[in-house]
Amino acid sequence: MTLTRLAPRQRLPPLLRLLVPTQLAFNVGFFAVLPFLAEHLGQSVGMAGWLVGLVLGLRTFSQQGLFVAGGALADRYGVRPVVLTGCALRIAGFVWLGYARQTWAVIGAVLLIGFAAALFSPAVESEVARQAVRWEQSGGGPRTRVLALFTVAGQAGAFTGPLLGALLLAADFRAVCLTGAAVFALVLAAHARLLPQHLPGRAAVRLTGGIRPLLRNRRFLALCCAYGAYLLAYNQLYLALPAEVERAAGSQAPLAWLFALSSLLVVTAQLPVTRLVEERLSPRRSMAAGLLLVAAAFTVVAVGPGGASLLPAAGFVVLLTCGQMLIAPAARAWVPDLAEHGRLGLYTGALSSVSGLVVLAGSAATGALLDSGLPHAVPWLALAAVPLVAAGLLPGRSAAGGG
Repeated sequence: MTLTRLAPRQRLPPLLRLLVPTQLAFNVGFFAVLPFLAEHLGQSVGMAGWLVGLVLGLRTFSQQGLFVAGGALADRYGVRPVVLTGCALRIAGFVWLGYARQTWAVIGAVLLIGFAAALFSPAVESEVARQAVRWEQSGGGPRTRVLALFTVAGQAGAFTGPLLGALLLAADFRAVCLTGAAVFALVLAAHARLLPQHLPGRAAVRLTGGIRPLLRNRRFLALCCAYGAYLLAYNQLYLALPAEVERAAGSQAPLAWLFALSSLLVVTAQLPVTRLVEERLSPRRSMAAGLLLVAAAFTVVAVGPGGASLLPAAGFVVLLTCGQMLIAPAARAWVPDLAEHGRLGLYTGALSSVSGLVVLAGSAATGALLDSGLPHAVPWLALAAVPLVAAGLLPGRSAAGGG
């Protein structure tokens, strides 16, 4: 796959050819470290289980919860300084984590790592969306095609990163952290050299005055709630699926293969799926179809054969991933149509922050449902209702046809 194959009518501009691989590099560096953090904190640092959970929760909060702030800063000061600052902080955080042995030091390092992502991720995501719209308007092709490639790049990084981390773990966790820092150092150097200070199609805005109109934007908030419900459903890859695999196989050993299946599906099928639907479905219809597939994924496990069969779990992964391939690019493509002019960074960050709050609010209820002792099918059917409700939350088309 190449960036030029994505755009048969017009080659992607240099800025997009820089930003899309950035997502790959970000995820390689991040996922080389994250999957091994919990075991390191418990085994090497000696933290209690509740403290490990707290540290991981603080990392998520410092990242997802502050996306809206990172997006607002990108709107005000531009993408270049925010991305470069985020990369520098991520390098410092990984180096600090590699040497941290006390609780306060570990917490400080993970907060710094999370805050770094809250800076560079919404800046890059919003700029990719903005440039994808400009590319579409110039006749290059549908914006969803660029955003699909962005999704593929991220998934390829999420797949490659843990493999790199596992190899380095043969040395020690510090080597993993320092390698993650080195990846971000390369990203920092590349962007310091190649990312222009003034990007086409954007102008700086004031930091104040953006939140109130956002909170009154019912169509955007409806999209956030629907996307958050999808993310809650998608997170069952890490909560409900392990329980199902344990029940069916007696261990969680097959999980690695199922996760690999999900990643490989996105890497190999995302662009063909996007090309198939981009000129047939609006972002709203694409998201609705994806949410129906996600609901079907849970239903397959609810009505599938019991016993030791892993077929329902595999069907769940395939359908959930197919739903993801329809939903994620469409949601990103929709945000520019709902955002105020000059506030795309704020709205892109808010999509992640509000959706993260939905996931946070729903995760405890989901865990209680799975531990309720109800018949096997009941929790899965209840979870199937979540994406169905989300489909009903999707905003309708505006007069301008933005949906």
